[in-house]
Amino acid sequence: MPKPTALSIGDLAGGAADIEALAEDGSIVDPLMIVELDRGGVSETELSRAVERARGCDRVLIGTTNGVVSDALVSLAEALDLTLAHGSGGLRCAVEAADPESEAMALRRNAEVAPQAALVLAQVLRIGESLPVRQALDVESLAYSTLLAGPGFARWLAARGERPEPPSRPGETVIIRRYGGTLHLTLNRPERRNAHSRDLRDALVAGLRVAELDDSVAAVVLDGNGPSFCSGGDLDEFGTALDLTTAHLVRTRAGAARPLHALRDRLTARIHGHCVGAGIELPAFAGRVVADPGTVMRLPELEMGLIPGAGGTVSFPRRIGRWRTAYMVLSGEPVSAAFALAWGLVDGIEPVIPEP
Repeated sequence: MPKPTALSIGDLAGGAADIEALAEDGSIVDPLMIVELDRGGVSETELSRAVERARGCDRVLIGTTNGVVSDALVSLAEALDLTLAHGSGGLRCAVEAADPESEAMALRRNAEVAPQAALVLAQVLRIGESLPVRQALDVESLAYSTLLAGPGFARWLAARGERPEPPSRPGETVIIRRYGGTLHLTLNRPERRNAHSRDLRDALVAGLRVAELDDSVAAVVLDGNGPSFCSGGDLDEFGTALDLTTAHLVRTRAGAARPLHALRDRLTARIHGHCVGAGIELPAFAGRVVADPGTVMRLPELEMGLIPGAGGTVSFPRRIGRWRTAYMVLSGEPVSAAFALAWGLVDGIEPVIPEP
């Protein structure tokens, strides 16, 4: 029986999204389903059942409405992974779209290209929103390591081809300066747009450790030299981990997400240029994020068969909610500083003037 293009609330309540998600060969069937919130009337009993079904569904569920989410349907919209609407109505579970149906179809096409990553993303976001930050980071990293061994990432690696060894560079990858009670950390790989390499990660964590151990550090400022604050993970290092278990432990125990979160009340991140992947996932942990007017932010991991792995499934939902986080990953679309400010991904817009 062919599946409908989209489900009604009644269809969802009746279990239409709960059909077997795995084919006999292990491939995923219909990773993302669309729920039309405007289609057909619904009783309180059906609505309650639809909410329950949505919370336990294995698939990504995207709601659509040509208006705003009505008060009666807020509980359902919050149970879904995302709702596309003409107006958000001030709800974090809704994303404004000029054509919600077309936008939902575009998200479904993206999910069908990387179905494992799309499903894992939804699972991680649902689980992580109720966990403390440290445990949520563990969940993200375990899922990320799983996807590194998956077919989506393998296809991306094969299409990318061989990469040369990352070039060595003299000098500090992170410049650490102290001005009275302020510790200033500057990412300093401008020739690589401050790509988040192992060396840069280790140097950043070492700098953050100073503030963690010294209570006289009243403020920490994090910024970057060159054209961009951070262009994301260093692509030359992608796919080089031989032991994914150790990679998980290094990512969580030796990564920057934990100390950034621990220092959030003292930390200001000043970002500029193209902030991609880790380049926005990490500064989002800061208590205050200031963006240059020309800053552009993007989460591109889905096209690699992955989910955010530098803490983005944890830092983003605590700023903009899991629903808008899901939208940024599923769409892969860049957002402007003004858009990020309206959502709360950044806290202010002002010129950020880095060194060349």
